[in-house]
Amino acid sequence: MWRGIMILARVLSAVFRPYYFPLVGFVALFTFTYLRLLPPAYKVTVLLLVYALTILLPRLCTFVYRRLRGWTALQLRKRERRSVPYVFFILSYALCLHLMLRLHLPHYMCGILLASLMIQLVSIVVNVWWKISLHAAGAGGLAGALVAYSVLFAFNPVGWLCGVILLCGAVGSARMLLRQHSLGQVVAGTLVGVVCGAGGILLA
Repeated sequence: MWRGIMILARVLSAVFRPYYFPLVGFVALFTFTYLRLLPPAYKVTVLLLVYALTILLPRLCTFVYRRLRGWTALQLRKRERRSVPYVFFILSYALCLHLMLRLHLPHYMCGILLASLMIQLVSIVVNVWWKISLHAAGAGGLAGALVAYSVLFAFNPVGWLCGVILLCGAVGSARMLLRQHSLGQVVAGTLVGVVCGAGGILLA
């Protein structure tokens, strides 16, 4: 049974990586809101742009950086070595947000990138002194964004919010079971995600 729990924890950590937050946010918008009526070609173009600049490019830069330093993926997880990968992600997210603004995408769509960028910026500042859980921040960002969209689109988020809160708990528990973070780091990451997730959407 314990082995099964650990496998599930690894699966949750792999599936709910923090850099998936922007892509998941756009998929949700194009699936569960009136934006599903947009032309398929438009939606695919936006999703490809988001994937390329928030997942593919920063991960490629991080991989090259790690290989140049001769570190394994596990060695890169040390707090003092996470700053440079954070910078890669921040620059990529900023570029994606800039392009979206230039393309005049609606503010509530650009808000997803702004929220993600805020999470990254706060995390890199905190990381100078303390290792915060980015997995928890990503999950918390979904909760914050959901609350913000419920305000913008005037719908009752309780049902969805219950599911996202359970997801936050599952992801946080997985990170602790894998001994990647303490309870405090998970709680702090979740709070950062909720505040930045909601703030980014509402401020965009």
